[in-house]
Amino acid sequence: MYEPNVVGDWQEYDEHPGLRVRVHRLEPAEPPRGRDDAAEGLTYVRVRVTVENRGGRHLGIHLEDGQIDVRIGPDGESAFLDWRNSQFIEGFDVYPLRRATAVLYAAGPEASLGQVDVQVQLRVDEEWADRRLWTGGLGLPDAATGPLAGTAREDGLARQVSAFLRDQAEEGSA
Repeated sequence: MYEPNVVGDWQEYDEHPGLRVRVHRLEPAEPPRGRDDAAEGLTYVRVRVTVENRGGRHLGIHLEDGQIDVRIGPDGESAFLDWRNSQFIEGFDVYPLRRATAVLYAAGPEASLGQVDVQVQLRVDEEWADRRLWTGGLGLPDAATGPLAGTAREDGLARQVSAFLRDQAEEGSA
């Protein structure tokens, strides 16, 4: 069964050897060019999506609006995405041993930001790669800092998501 990544985990793409992606640094942050009027009363978060090329040739990367989806809360409602303040990767050649990072600003009710799912569908050399999902939330440690005993990485959110998905699969087959 497919299990989501935890925010901070690297995900490699089999169809593009050496290419890996991660969603990381999910943190509260105000957008650099000011708040969008439509985000009145919402809390902003900043999410970084990094693409790294560990392969032997350069790859043309596209990670633009519409290729990143942010869902919040237990019901998976869509977060407000501030496209004006976000920075995307548009037609960038990522050479071996190099990285490119997109920065996305999203907003939602503060109570819903304890559970954030980020889905990414990368386009590489004009071909669509498989969608990947990362899950995390404000107040949870980033997996890139390393697992600590008793953190969300070991006992918390990732395990809860995996258990939920297994239960759903079992109910669907019954």
